Amino acid sequence: MVDDAPEQNQPGDEPSSDASDKPAKQKKKGNFWKELPVLILVAFGLAIGIQIFLGRVYMIPSESMESTLHGCTDCYGDRVLVDKVTYRFTDPAPGDVIVFRGPPSWQNDFISAEPGNPISQGLSWLGSLVGLPSANEEDFVKRVIAVGGQTVKCCDEQNRVTVDGKPLDEPYKHYDEGSPAEQESFEELKIPDGMLFVLGDNRNHSCDSRCQGQGGLNGLVPVDDVIGKARVIVLPPSRWGGVSDHNPQTVAMGAPGWQENVPLGLGIVGAWPLLLLGRRVRDRFRR
Repeated sequence: MVDDAPEQNQPGDEPSSDASDKPAKQKKKGNFWKELPVLILVAFGLAIGIQIFLGRVYMIPSESMESTLHGCTDCYGDRVLVDKVTYRFTDPAPGDVIVFRGPPSWQNDFISAEPGNPISQGLSWLGSLVGLPSANEEDFVKRVIAVGGQTVKCCDEQNRVTVDGKPLDEPYKHYDEGSPAEQESFEELKIPDGMLFVLGDNRNHSCDSRCQGQGGLNGLVPVDDVIGKARVIVLPPSRWGGVSDHNPQTVAMGAPGWQENVPLGLGIVGAWPLLLLGRRVRDRFRR
């Protein structure tokens, strides 16, 4: 006789959700720890590639570029994104704010001592790999005033720098409060090809082509020593904005607003991949 009653599931036949979930969770954890080294290597590789070929964040350590770039004492110095691509196709032009390696005749008074703690040294080295500024880098930031083939001199009757006998239009020029709004004069100088004459925007608080190496030819910067063009201030947030590259040798006709914001847009586009990459690595560690 056939029993038509439905078969009753035995307790042992019922699948356990806990038993099925455990291997999956263990597998996920195992996969994470296997992927973590690869993720870190890829992140560092991308960061190194970006800072070598595309752009890097630099710290402003001095007041020489006030008020375009803040680097004042006892304040948070600006961090600027430096474009390394532009000068692969063209040379620096008058008005560009550039970061460059200090020539042998230049002396940097703002280099900090290397950290003595091995842990601090290691962290500083790791930071330099992903583009964080190092305190002991012998790099400078100044504005290009004259290029190879031009003759520069200061000053005319109205205390203006002249290039090839024509006065410059310098709306970015800054004088510290309480100091005379007069530039220090210097002798006429013909700039050789492949060299740049640079000045700080804080005109009387900057040691630049006028005084480095005692001035003259020793104060010039080789084009080959230029690292890149400062495009945008990325930190602090209250100072976000593009870096002026007004050409002082021409009187601007007034560009449309959208064109003036192009450097800012390019800078933000270039800065975000670095910030997002760091955030993703940090989130992975937290998990």
